[in-house]
Amino acid sequence: MNRILAINPGSTSTKIAIFDGKEQLFVKNIKHSTEELSDFKKITDQSDFRRKVIFKELEDNNILLDSIQIVIGRGGLIKPIPSGIYKVNELLKEHLYNGYKGEHASNLGGLIADSIAHSIGLPASYIADPVVVDELQPVARITGHPLFERVSIFHALNQKAVARGYAQEIGKEYETLNLIVAHMGGGISVGAHEKGRVIDVNQALDGEGPFSPERSGTLPTGQLVNLCFSGKYTKDEVKKILVGKGGYVGYFGSNDAYQVEKNAQAGDEKSILIQNAMAYQVAKAIGEAAVVLKGKVDAILLTGGIAYGKPVVDEITRYIDWISPVKVFPGEDEMRALAFNAYLILNGETEAKTYK
Repeated sequence: MNRILAINPGSTSTKIAIFDGKEQLFVKNIKHSTEELSDFKKITDQSDFRRKVIFKELEDNNILLDSIQIVIGRGGLIKPIPSGIYKVNELLKEHLYNGYKGEHASNLGGLIADSIAHSIGLPASYIADPVVVDELQPVARITGHPLFERVSIFHALNQKAVARGYAQEIGKEYETLNLIVAHMGGGISVGAHEKGRVIDVNQALDGEGPFSPERSGTLPTGQLVNLCFSGKYTKDEVKKILVGKGGYVGYFGSNDAYQVEKNAQAGDEKSILIQNAMAYQVAKAIGEAAVVLKGKVDAILLTGGIAYGKPVVDEITRYIDWISPVKVFPGEDEMRALAFNAYLILNGETEAKTYK
């Protein structure tokens, strides 16, 4: 028995899953009310509260704590690190708690995992492929002005899991392939994977790259500067325009990609145009990634919630299928991705890295 507890905290929920090896036995998305969270000054102050909620959920579902052999949490905004599985140590906990790269609910993943692991007598806990995975080649970091540097923040967990899953599917090693992975959810990131390393990717956290259901994407620089100094918007309001109120939210007042798809299918011209424009921008980003890989692309993988939408996938594919075969992996099964990484540790197929 290889019992794995995977933990993925969101801003108002905590998703947990129990796996036996690669088989999912239990999954639950625990919702937290605004009232429950209102007393906590920092997101990471919620760690003990959420740990107790998880324990109650496991107890209510007759899941014995002593049956769990490994605990793994979603990685947060720590310092840039190479891809892999990391053992939670004191420095990692400090950086998660204080928000080395900012405050985010994902910072709770390693903290809760560590607390639970020690509560049930396990020697260690783990995180895997946090959003700050950084494998950029040096030339990709250059922006055009020395005051600015491109950084790597993207959907690393899902991109890496999908890439490895595809490699396994075709009987090859991920480290032998050149892949382009487009994760399309509330944010969109397009990564150029060269033999196991993401050597270039757009910074999806701040909305760089294609626009998405919630993010504006890369905007015209001059117009953005004028808007910032127009006196009409505060700094926080401009940030919201970029992330949270951009993309579909800006055009339609909603981030519901499925509703936009239905409206487009019903003939609404605005929905057709904006949906096709998003697909067009994703396709352009994939074309850029193909250039990064010098045209040597084994496959293009489309993933994330938007990949369920056939019209968007078909529109993207229409632009890019000349580059390489296109494979669709709809959804983002982060729980399974976390559990798979934990399974590798349990089976001795890989070793955890040290965060330092």
